[in-house]
Amino acid sequence: MKKLVEEFKKYLIGEKNSSPNTVSAYLNDLTQFEAFLLETGHACNNSEIQIDQVDRLTLRSFMSRLYEKSNSGTSMGRKLSTLSSFFKFLCREGYIKTNVAKTIPVPKKINKLPSHLSVDEVFRLLELPKPESFPGTRDRAILEMFYGTGIRVSELVGLSPDDLKLEQRNVKVLGKGKKERILPLGKQSTEILKSYLQFRTKYIKNKKVEPPPSALFLNQRGQSISVRGVRKIISQYIRTNNFPENISPHSLRHTFATHMLEAGADLRAIQEMLGHASLSTTQKYTHLTIDRLTETYDKAHPRARKKSGTSGHSTAVVIK
Repeated sequence: MKKLVEEFKKYLIGEKNSSPNTVSAYLNDLTQFEAFLLETGHACNNSEIQIDQVDRLTLRSFMSRLYEKSNSGTSMGRKLSTLSSFFKFLCREGYIKTNVAKTIPVPKKINKLPSHLSVDEVFRLLELPKPESFPGTRDRAILEMFYGTGIRVSELVGLSPDDLKLEQRNVKVLGKGKKERILPLGKQSTEILKSYLQFRTKYIKNKKVEPPPSALFLNQRGQSISVRGVRKIISQYIRTNNFPENISPHSLRHTFATHMLEAGADLRAIQEMLGHASLSTTQKYTHLTIDRLTETYDKAHPRARKKSGTSGHSTAVVIK
C-alpha cells in the first residue's frame, strides 16, 4: 500500500496542486487507515494489504473504530473523503475497479459554534505582549494580524516582508488552492507591523543570520517561524492570563469574523476576507450571532421570561 500512497502523493502535488497542509492531512488519514487494516486483518493476506479486497464492510468497520475513539462527525467525514479521493485515483490508474468509499454514508456533522473572544477579551490579549523587545513586538504583530485580518495560521507563517504594503495599508495573502487575496490593514496594525519590521532587521543583524530569512515572522533563532511555533506563542498567552483554554489561532480568526458581522459587515465581504470558497462556510457566523440574539431575547423579553415562571410583568421604569 505504501507504493500506492506514494503515487497518490505525487498526483496530489503534481496534478492537483494541493497545498502542503492538504497533502499532509491526506497522508495522515491514509496512514491511520493502513494501521487499521494491519491491526484488524481486513483486506490482508499474510500481513500484506490487498487494496482490491477493501469492501464496504472494511470501510464501515473503520468508521466504527473512529466513532469508538470519539472522532467527531466532521473528522470522520474528512477521513472518508480522503479514502474516496484515494480510491478514485486508484480506479483511474487501474488498480481497482470501483470506488467503494462512495457507497458509505457520510457521518452526520454536529454544528459546533466556533470558540471566540469578546471584544474586551481580545483587546486585553492584544495588550499583553511588551513592545520593547523583538519577541514582544513580534507576538503583538502576530496577534494583530490574526484579529485584524482573519488570516489563517498557515497563511501567516507563509508571509514575507514583500507581501506587506504598509503605505497602502494592505497585505497579500496566499490562501488555499494557492489563491491570492488582498487584505486591508487597520492603522494600529500598520504601526505595530512597522515597529516589528525595525526590530526584525536589528535581530537578523545581531544574530548574523545567513542567508537573511525570507519569512516575515521569525523564531528566536532568526529563522522562519512554524505553525507549531505560532500555536505555542498563542497558547502561552492564553494559559497564563486567565483566558478560556480552548482559544487557538483559529479562534482569533473566528473572533475577527464574528465581530465584523456583529458590527454590520456584509457577509460577502467577510467571505472574501476569510478566503472562503463557499458562502455557506461563512454563514456559520450568522448562526453564532443569531444564537447570541436569542440568548439576549430569552433573558430580556417579558414574553420569553414568562415561560420560566415569571409573570411577564416588570416594575415600571420611568425614563427622564
